[in-house]
Amino acid sequence: MKAIRLYATGLVMAVAVAATAPLAAQQSSPAAAQARSTVIAASFNKSKHVKKEKRGVITEKYVRVVSVPAVKADPAEYSGRYEVEGLDFGLDLRVNRDGSLEGTGYEPLSDNVRRTFTLKNGRIQGALLTATKVYAGGSTERLEGAFMNRTRFESPTDSGSTVFGLGTPSKPVTVDGNTFDKFFFERVP
Repeated sequence: MKAIRLYATGLVMAVAVAATAPLAAQQSSPAAAQARSTVIAASFNKSKHVKKEKRGVITEKYVRVVSVPAVKADPAEYSGRYEVEGLDFGLDLRVNRDGSLEGTGYEPLSDNVRRTFTLKNGRIQGALLTATKVYAGGSTERLEGAFMNRTRFESPTDSGSTVFGLGTPSKPVTVDGNTFDKFFFERVP
């Protein structure tokens, strides 16, 4: 990954430029997997601080979410069940000590129809997960995600609450009239 600085009207902006090599080649090194995990985790960060005054009443809303890759010494510790809160998405992962994995999952196909899949050629390197979703009809789709710790702050002085899970970028998916391009699968007991 290269960093390029752009100078525009006295402002400096850092822009990350991804290498043009295929993802499989990028994954071959631990440094590339770490960099990709960091990019995915950062896409789950957000910050919002709004103050409004109306008729002498001040309302304030503050939310900050910070996500960082969660690398475990033993990849088998990633095994477990993961679900997207409030949506019909889930994963069940069985991870081996060498980072290989198998699993199953489900996702909505439409408002009342759920489709299931199995995971093939799954691999974890650092906090980066890659696999192929194989659906019942034989079609396939690539799955990529980063295991991360997400900390949510409700005020500038809040110590935050942290949850562990898997963040996955996605092609845009519409569920209940809302469009999502990434999903956070929280680990459930």
